[in-house]
Amino acid sequence: MSVSSPSHSYVSLEAEIPEVLYRGMKDFIGDHPTWDQYRVMSSALAHFLFQNGSDNRAVSERYLDDLFMQSEPQGRGGKRDD
Repeated sequence: MSVSSPSHSYVSLEAEIPEVLYRGMKDFIGDHPTWDQYRVMSSALAHFLFQNGSDNRAVSERYLDDLFMQSEPQGRGGKRDD
């Protein structure tokens, strides 16, 4: 039996976004194969919350991890553990 920590819990989110943002995300993902739509949206949300004063440590860590993370070399699978 595997027990995940709260920092690795996920919820499903559905949102309508302008088509121009969807196309921009699709183009970005096409150019950056280590990213997927889930990682883009999670990173964008963490960025928004951090920039707007969130004092949640997990939000700050996600924001800073994404800010300073180097692109992974090709062939590593591109999946993050969080």
